[in-house]
Amino acid sequence: MALWMEAGSEPTTASERADIDGIIAIKESVALELKEKGNEYVKMGKKHYSDAIDCYTRALNQKALCDSENSIIYANRAHVNLLLGNYRRALEDAEEAVRLCPTNVKALYRATKAALTLDLLTEAALFCRAGLEQSPSNDELKKLAKQIDLRKSEHELHEAQIKEAVAAAKDIASAIENRGVKLGKPMYQELTGIKKPILDRNNILHWPALLLYAEVMSSDFIEDFCETDVFSAHLDMMFSETCPPLPWDREHVYTREAVELYYEAGSAVPLSKTEILRHFLEGTPASLVDIGCDEEKDAQQDWSSGKGHKWIKVDEKKTLHSVLRQPDVVIPGIPVFYVVSKGSNFYKEFRSGKWAPPS
Repeated sequence: MALWMEAGSEPTTASERADIDGIIAIKESVALELKEKGNEYVKMGKKHYSDAIDCYTRALNQKALCDSENSIIYANRAHVNLLLGNYRRALEDAEEAVRLCPTNVKALYRATKAALTLDLLTEAALFCRAGLEQSPSNDELKKLAKQIDLRKSEHELHEAQIKEAVAAAKDIASAIENRGVKLGKPMYQELTGIKKPILDRNNILHWPALLLYAEVMSSDFIEDFCETDVFSAHLDMMFSETCPPLPWDREHVYTREAVELYYEAGSAVPLSKTEILRHFLEGTPASLVDIGCDEEKDAQQDWSSGKGHKWIKVDEKKTLHSVLRQPDVVIPGIPVFYVVSKGSNFYKEFRSGKWAPPS
């Protein structure tokens, strides 16, 4: 009997051939029944999708059907995997269906849909084009073709935005390095948000700057402090006679003549070149771009003296740039200056170095 034949051997008698034909017919019948049963399960809804996949898998395992029939079953299983959100498996099944029958339009459609969902735009476009060659008037494939073109346009725009953001970040980082300015880890972002300097067409840096009233830890913010501006110009505007007094300054001691600006010397560790670049990419389309790490870690010095806080008075006649490039200045993301009044009781405490910003 054919059942007792060794694997790979050929039937030699009419009886053996008849047995083999009968076994093949039975397996074909079982496979087709499993295929139809799988189709019924799909119609019964989501609760039976796993049963449908099981039926399709068992039908394929019979290894009894022709390529065109197996292509249909693979395409059907791809359809169910799409419904379940198993997009990678759906794509694999659809690809196999297309391999077995390149003219299977449903398989080409499902391969296109799965590839598009996985953001494999090149593959999706190839499958979609092949499907439209077989069925030029297929509306579903036409819709997918439009979606692929739109997604490609979005990707191209995003890539352009990434390149622009990286180029801008590198320009600013280079400008800061060329000026001998040191940048540290950002502070007070709860007050300022993600603020960064801007490099204009004339290669001039425009910094956002935070002014902290040390006595009460209130704040003012200068959106555009050009590096060529002197401090007195901004103070003249902020404390002019036409400006109302600060709401918390009940004794009116924060006047133009009385206010002084200070920065904290050696308050942070300078960032490396790579860290600076990552900082400037934060909040841009390129924020997740892998820019690697420094080949050689920038030499970093502990700028903290360990002897309390050292406050350095700002010369109002100097430009922002001339102050920022001082050896003991490390900018905490953006320039931060502390405002105090010579007429305040707090003045002596601050000047003595006993006062520290709240942590």
